Amino acid sequence: MTIRTGCEQFLADGTYRRFGQRVGLICNPTTVDSQLRHLALTLRNLPDVELVRLFAPEHGIWGTEQDMIAVNESIDPIIGIPVTSLYGTTEDSLRPPIETLVDLDCIIFDIQDIGSRYYTFIYTMMLCMEVAALVGTHFVVLDRPNPIGGAVEGNLVQPELSSFVGMHPIATRHGMTPGELARMFAAERHMDLELTVIPLKNWSRMSTYRDTGLPWVLPSPNMPTPETALVYPGQCLLEGTNVSEGRGTTRPFELFGAPWIEPVILAEELAKQQLPGVMFRPLYIQPTFHKFRGQRCGGLQIHVHQPALFQPLRTSITLLSTLYRLWPADLQWRTEVYEFVGDRLAIDLLFGDGRIRRAIEDGQEPNDIMDMMEADRLSFIERRAEFLLYPEIST
Repeated sequence: MTIRTGCEQFLADGTYRRFGQRVGLICNPTTVDSQLRHLALTLRNLPDVELVRLFAPEHGIWGTEQDMIAVNESIDPIIGIPVTSLYGTTEDSLRPPIETLVDLDCIIFDIQDIGSRYYTFIYTMMLCMEVAALVGTHFVVLDRPNPIGGAVEGNLVQPELSSFVGMHPIATRHGMTPGELARMFAAERHMDLELTVIPLKNWSRMSTYRDTGLPWVLPSPNMPTPETALVYPGQCLLEGTNVSEGRGTTRPFELFGAPWIEPVILAEELAKQQLPGVMFRPLYIQPTFHKFRGQRCGGLQIHVHQPALFQPLRTSITLLSTLYRLWPADLQWRTEVYEFVGDRLAIDLLFGDGRIRRAIEDGQEPNDIMDMMEADRLSFIERRAEFLLYPEIST
């Protein structure tokens, strides 16, 4: 059966007319239909819609800014209307000014998420929902697939470690779509919000993105393929370390390395762990930008050969534990400001719980660390059930 996104459902049979004339759009390069037509261009050309302004998340409307680079306010060069930045130089810039929503009949969110708690677009959606609730603007989510399916891994963020890579207590790999998360956010944050989710048609929670037949558009500059999305719930943890997560290479997050890693030794140690669905290839990388620019780094490529069995978080926790055991004097936690936070370690923000970092430092076995998260994982599965729009799978 053909899968139709919320975007296509929204445009079908004049459904869009239900939501008023003056419209704002939170969008990026993924805001396209199955024929790669951008929704902003489509709305601009509809006679009974006035597209008033665009809202730019991290990386910008057209995905040009790298990670943690501010997006400037502007007039969009293609659409020709104002762009409000939702990712500036301060934490306050993450929330849209009230005056940018008060003159709208509705504001639409249509961005491809990748199924990981760290990926910031879902919090852009959440913060915009909160402002929309304050001013009484209808909020519409055009739903898209979770590209890594419905499986759940990981723990919940502790309140003291809330940040833009974890602003709501959801699992690391949450297994939900943007529309389902919007329903959860609205209910659990007690928003007095007129919310409409336009659901997907014919999508299965067991599907991979490749199964959908939909074209993959990079949601951010370092997310080139659905396979990148699959390893990201684990490999994003490297952002909290002095190991390159592969930015500046052709396969970020699948490739990683550091000058002090001996790739064959690391590959052999990880092979002993018999991690499901994955193999590791020793190699060297030389990033063209970001960490270790121009330097030769030993590392690995992650080859996922059985996506249904692969557990990205377990894999990367095992990787970090192995790196810490083999090279304890070399592996370091990032201490620089990370996503506007400078008083807590980036790795703790990503884990959402400082106990996990300390368990790695104490040499606890990866399986024991995963067991620490199991109660959170099960409670989240129970919590999310009432917000799901598509059939549940065995977890």
